[in-house]
Amino acid sequence: MEVINTIGRRKTAVARIYLKSGSGVITVNNKDYKEYFPTGTLQYLVTQPLEIIGSMGIYDIKVNLDGGGVTGQAEALRLAISRALCEIDAENRPPLKAKGLMTRDPRMVERKKPGQKKARKKFQFSKR
Repeated sequence: MEVINTIGRRKTAVARIYLKSGSGVITVNNKDYKEYFPTGTLQYLVTQPLEIIGSMGIYDIKVNLDGGGVTGQAEALRLAISRALCEIDAENRPPLKAKGLMTRDPRMVERKKPGQKKARKKFQFSKR
């Protein structure tokens, strides 16, 4: 099996992955994913697509993560892994889509407007 390269994004986080057959090692920025994502919730997000299609321990995944916070990075990685698994076998798409893992979350931070404190918050108004 050749190396499969996919990308996943969430907010400002970008995950580029290289998936190949192996023993199930997930390396994120040259660290083990359990060391990079210390909480169990984030570790579950990363392995969720592999657990859904039952391929834990079959593929080695090398990840380059950039930008955003830890949750955004974990969700970007989840999308990239889901896309790679669909590229391997089209039969993997329906169960992943049913769990909502094939959808790119479009929500981004709203920009700050001029003449205001933040995106929606205004400076205090004084009548007199």
